[in-house]
Amino acid sequence: MPIINRIAEFHDDMIQWRHHLHAHPELSYQENETAKFVAEKLRSYGIEVTEGIGGTGVVGILHGTEPGGRSIGLRADMDALAIEERNDFAHRSTHDGVMHACGHDGHTAMLLGAARYLAETRNFAGRVVFIFQPAEEMGGEDGGAARMIREGLFDTFRCDEIYGLHNWPGMEIGTFAVKAGPMMASGDSFEIEVSSTGMHAAQPQKGADVVLTAGHILVALQQISARNTDPLDALVVSATQIHGGDAYNVLPNKVTIRGTVRAFSPGARASAEPAIRRIAEGIAASTGAQCQISYLQQYPTLVNSQSAARSAEAAGSSVFGSVETNPPQTMIVEDFAFMLEDRPGCYGWIGNGPDDNGRILHSAWFDFNDDALPFGASYFAALAEARWQEAQ
Repeated sequence: MPIINRIAEFHDDMIQWRHHLHAHPELSYQENETAKFVAEKLRSYGIEVTEGIGGTGVVGILHGTEPGGRSIGLRADMDALAIEERNDFAHRSTHDGVMHACGHDGHTAMLLGAARYLAETRNFAGRVVFIFQPAEEMGGEDGGAARMIREGLFDTFRCDEIYGLHNWPGMEIGTFAVKAGPMMASGDSFEIEVSSTGMHAAQPQKGADVVLTAGHILVALQQISARNTDPLDALVVSATQIHGGDAYNVLPNKVTIRGTVRAFSPGARASAEPAIRRIAEGIAASTGAQCQISYLQQYPTLVNSQSAARSAEAAGSSVFGSVETNPPQTMIVEDFAFMLEDRPGCYGWIGNGPDDNGRILHSAWFDFNDDALPFGASYFAALAEARWQEAQ
């Protein structure tokens, strides 16, 4: 599988960058040292750098030696998660309660590797826009992708197409997967507050039992995907939190349920909120409790454009030899979806090796696989060289 030779030569450098980033993780919108590290690397390659887009975002601009007016965007995310790392290797997190448990350290190192190679060769037409995004883990309209767009990312740094990738545990090193159309789900959140007067546990007849009411709501929410959604549409409604009560002999005056909704089709997504409201309000009315519901649409469905997916497949084939073009969709969300709503582009998955022994995303034992670094950097570089080689 033809990793670009020059990128293979500085594989050890990419490992050092990645280990440095892993050891010094920063949470969303706190990526100050990470952004400084990235900006210094890009400037050292002779790349024009702008800092502070979307808070702590960094953007680099590089022009090729071939004439052309086209501009391709390549994106990596930089933030870490609020997780206490359990690994004990030398590059483990030095920041208590913060770690790179999703591989953004690897994503950043791969894009830096592509930037270094492309700056040395400039064997492409038009220009490349290197986008180092903050706050992917925060997500929604408050997350880094949406904020960078609001602050003029694509107005100031025009991108005709944009590409990103994510490491994928369980896929072998040296493999790549991408598909046209929906690839990752939309993601919304909800909160249901069930309230009453509260009373002695021995006198439940004195008011509405909010614990019992919440229990009925929890069970009934599952009928949304089982009975209220087209069986051919994928929809997940998951209650992930329930809070209420402080004493064993008191029926509390409030119980709060929180959860998430994931979908692929606009129709299934749109059906979820009114169904949640109908079920929660109906059950609360039946028990005599009150109910307040808030619903927030956070992530759009990640949809790869047909033309960009073909370009990603071609670039991936040149690096990985073959590409999985029909991987299973996932209900995991990704805020690169905001960028794909604004610009045509493509998001793919790169193999990160076995997912045993806790080597899964958002695990306290996760660590990005350094063997994947030259593959990802070569893929980014191949996109710039192959997709934009012809002068526009």
